[in-house]
Parts: sequence; C-alpha cells; structure tokens
Amino acid sequence: MVWSRDEKTVTRKKSGDKYSVLLPTYNERENLPLIVWLLVRCFRDSGYNYEIIVIDDGSPDGTLEVAQQLQKIYGSDKILLRPRAQKLGLGTAYVHGMQHATGNFIIIMDADLSHHPKFIPEFIRKQKEGSYDIVSGTRYSGNGGVYGWDLKRKLISRGANFITQVLLRPGASDLTGSFRLYRKDVLQKLVERCVSKGYVFQMEMIVRARQLNFTIGEVPISFVDRVYGESKLGGNEIVSFLKGLLTLFATT
Repeated sequence: MVWSRDEKTVTRKKSGDKYSVLLPTYNERENLPLIVWLLVRCFRDSGYNYEIIVIDDGSPDGTLEVAQQLQKIYGSDKILLRPRAQKLGLGTAYVHGMQHATGNFIIIMDADLSHHPKFIPEFIRKQKEGSYDIVSGTRYSGNGGVYGWDLKRKLISRGANFITQVLLRPGASDLTGSFRLYRKDVLQKLVERCVSKGYVFQMEMIVRARQLNFTIGEVPISFVDRVYGESKLGGNEIVSFLKGLLTLFATT
C-alpha cells in the first residue's frame, strides 16, 4: 500500500505525539529567524505536531525583539516566548522551557545553526523504531562529523569526549553534544537528579540516564560551526567541564 504525503501527514498528526523544541538563546538575533524557519519547514513537511519555545536570557542584541516578530509571523501557538531577565545557564534554561512545554517529547538543540533541523525526522523515526527514551545526535559515529572548526577546537572536543569515555564509560559515543530528543517524563526525572550547569549538564544527563536504565539511541549528525555571532565556549567553560567530569567520576 502506497500512501501519499498528505495521508502520511494526517496519520502522524493523529498519532497524538507532540514535539516541543527548546531553543535557549543569548545574542542570536541573526541566527534565530533562520533556525525557526528551518524548524517550521521541517515539521510542516514531515507532518509532526510541534511547538518552538524560545528561552532568551536577556540578550543585549535584541534577540527577544526578533523572537516577538517571529511569533507574529508563525503564530503564538507555534512560537512560545519564555524569556528570563539574565543569563542563568543552559541547564536551567532547559528546566524553564520544559515547565511550559505541552509536548510529550522534548527536543533540545542549539539556536546558532550548528544543528540542522533536517535530522529531526531521523530522530523521531529512530525513537519509534526502538521505543527509545532518548535519541542523541552523534558527531563521532557512523557518517557524523564536524565542519568549520579549527584544529584547536576539534582537539578540545575530541579530547573531552575521549577522557569522558575512559572515566565514565557511558555507552554513548557523543556525550558533549546538545542535539537530543527526550521523552518528556524521562527528561523531568533526569533534570531532578542532575547537579551540573553549563556544558557539563549535557554529559551528566547521559550518565544519569544510564544509571536509571533509560534506553538511548543515536543518530549520526553533521555539526556545522556557527556563521553569525561568537562561540560561548571559553576558558571558564573548559575548567568547569573538567571539574564537573571529576565530580561525576567520583560520584557515579
């Protein structure tokens, strides 16, 4: 039996699943319109029910104002704005966004175009195939990869991932990535147990998931360095990562 695209769309909408995309932002006024357009196109083409939640941490570049214009274009039912007064960290941004999410699945990703929405249907298919609790995008397995980074950045990322694999043995190939799909109830349980902030938060989520016997699937992705704006990764973040890694090693 061959189904048309419209028939597939109706079937997916009737499945009852809804996907809430959390987009934490800080100084992303150039990138936000592009990532939102790509997300809307992706979900409309694939037929999955969705909402996009923008959590802006008081960006001085006017990101929130751009988000408000996007809400007028796409509708307040699809673009939800949940801003905060100041920069409070990535982990707490996800917690804040999740509190307002109405979907039964949560997708987390970067707003700087490093993560292309075209992989989201693959995440969803993977989740349904194995009924996974978590599906994680991986740069370090299959045909996944990183594009646009200089050698120093690649060495830092590879080194961090290697050290993490040796110390924690998490059973996942990419712990420091931030492009994932979670069952909402699973994400809530993990957040309750995670103590890390910033970039270590992503790593701890996978480690805690293994502890709680949640299932994890992986989808190879292409990670592309941001075109607009500056990377948030600096010396302080690297030091915090190492401290967090040692803490996890000592407590898991």
